[in-house]
Amino acid sequence: MKIFYSPSYTIATHSFETTRKARWIAESLAREPIAGIELVEPEPTNAAALSGVHDPDYVDAVRTGNPRELAESQGFRWDPTLWEMVCASNGGVIAAAIEVLRTGRVSGSLSSGLHHARRARGAGFCTFNGLVLAARAALDAGARRVLILDLDAHCGGGTHELIRGDERIWHMDVSVHAFDTYEPPGNNRLEIVHDGSRYLPTIERELTWLEREGPRFDICLYNAGMDPFGGCPTGGMQGITEKVLRDREIAVFSWCRLRCVPIAFVLAGGYLGEELERAGLVALHRLTLDAACECM
Repeated sequence: MKIFYSPSYTIATHSFETTRKARWIAESLAREPIAGIELVEPEPTNAAALSGVHDPDYVDAVRTGNPRELAESQGFRWDPTLWEMVCASNGGVIAAAIEVLRTGRVSGSLSSGLHHARRARGAGFCTFNGLVLAARAALDAGARRVLILDLDAHCGGGTHELIRGDERIWHMDVSVHAFDTYEPPGNNRLEIVHDGSRYLPTIERELTWLEREGPRFDICLYNAGMDPFGGCPTGGMQGITEKVLRDREIAVFSWCRLRCVPIAFVLAGGYLGEELERAGLVALHRLTLDAACECM
């Protein structure tokens, strides 16, 4: 299974979980490999591809740092390496999507910071929306129906804005925090869970709804957030344990395997705090990698 990663994913000088944890996970794989995983460096995306989803003026602001307010609208201090980082990281999401269309199986990218980005600005530590970039790349490559499954703690309002009106892309969003909420029309569904004991049953119910009401998907793009974890200081919910998240990952990958839906995943949220140190955060994200391998 190819997992896309480049040291450029973490090259920006702004030090924050979203700009550093891909390296932590890659280093953990070097120390403790997971059988079947091959880390592969993707081709970075470019301004032309980004401008197919985002406003060209915003793309240029991130590239040049001018105007600074727009270049830093995701919440990071701008420096020239930010552009290299986001082109590499979003290129990895696109590469994973094309890989699973080619193989019909599973791939992923150690990318994060995607689903809040709007057409004309960043938001919530998300610079460009690699989920939508990958969905459009998949459609261009021949996919007819794309599912974006978002299980970050927070709502994917940027994804909603960018795919609104495109009936080829379905958006299933199960959150535990109302940040970046939206009204889901058409093929979009948003569920905000308020009780940790209802988290897994809600996801299972929504997957059942998709099976009943959705088309046959040619690809699933999975935003695998670990910030619902009860010990995460940004979005965590009491009652959502490591076991719950392990069961969630197995449920998602098994659902796709049983329905022969290729799945490309990314990391999404997960933040350090008093109850979640670096090793614990890495272990949570490795749950996704483990489940992907088990369900190939």
